[in-house]
Amino acid sequence: MSENSQFGFGAATGVGSMPGGDAREAAKTVTGSFEDFPFLAELPARGPGADMIGRTAGMLVDLYARVEPSGWRFGDRPGRDTRRARSWLGEDLDALEEFTQGYEGPLKVQAVGPWTLAAALEMRNGEAALSDPGACRDLAGSLAEGVRLHLEEVRRRVPGARPVLQLDEPSLTAVLRGQVKTASGYRTHRAVDRQVVEATLREVVAVHADGPVVVHSCAPDVPFALLRRAGAAAVSFDFSLLTERDDEAIGEAVEGGTRLFAGIVPGTDGPLSDPAGSVMGVRTLWRRLGLRPGLLAETVTLTPTCGLAGASPDYARRALAHCVRAARSLADNPE
Repeated sequence: MSENSQFGFGAATGVGSMPGGDAREAAKTVTGSFEDFPFLAELPARGPGADMIGRTAGMLVDLYARVEPSGWRFGDRPGRDTRRARSWLGEDLDALEEFTQGYEGPLKVQAVGPWTLAAALEMRNGEAALSDPGACRDLAGSLAEGVRLHLEEVRRRVPGARPVLQLDEPSLTAVLRGQVKTASGYRTHRAVDRQVVEATLREVVAVHADGPVVVHSCAPDVPFALLRRAGAAAVSFDFSLLTERDDEAIGEAVEGGTRLFAGIVPGTDGPLSDPAGSVMGVRTLWRRLGLRPGLLAETVTLTPTCGLAGASPDYARRALAHCVRAARSLADNPE
């Protein structure tokens, strides 16, 4: 396998979620689509515990959560929902292990980042953990340990893999801006200080000291500079949401060696343009920033804009294949 960058990322991969509920089918599709950069698929259609928040809640160490009508809430002990989340994760790892026999190269696994988790998990009073700085600290520590154990398990099952950790942080911008709603829905939680946000992210990122960490957000206004300072080796985002306001941050990121995971293929069913057309915007951005065209293939990994849980199985397969062809187009013709 060729090293596409100093971190050895592949040229294309998926974001995380896939449609349906068959772990073997998902693993077969993912490993068949991305021979150079597969990922551990998430299948939220199976229900609570297979969703993004529930899956990561099941990874926590010494903290437990259960499903309430309003969402996931901390509980005193591991209950049925925790066991279900862990069981499904085990099933997904079994399937991935089966289809990655002898694989050597980067392998991406995903977990929800500390701030999106704090915005989603409720304390006993029904308010988000985000409202309590102590709860946020405890959650980050528990998450860091849970992610460390998860990465160990992945290395044990796929010994030739170089794990790449993706932290999903779609709520990060809302946390920074004080836009996360309280339980009543009438107010919002106070904005969290940027230095606290950065330090907490750094704590979780540091768990994967011997491999790269990608932070993913499919929301507008991704805080590129903050993520880089927190130690992210790559930032994953929906390319269609970029504006020229992001130019400077992206230029600095590229020059600083940060890899860009550019989401260029819609996450739900729709027409797909030709692969070269899909990356026209990426080439245009490069020209606008005055960056060397040869840097493109070294710096950019192509993905769908977000997870594919809401897509049909046929579209999901075509979207993943489209990312691979678009990456080839970018490498063959960076101009």
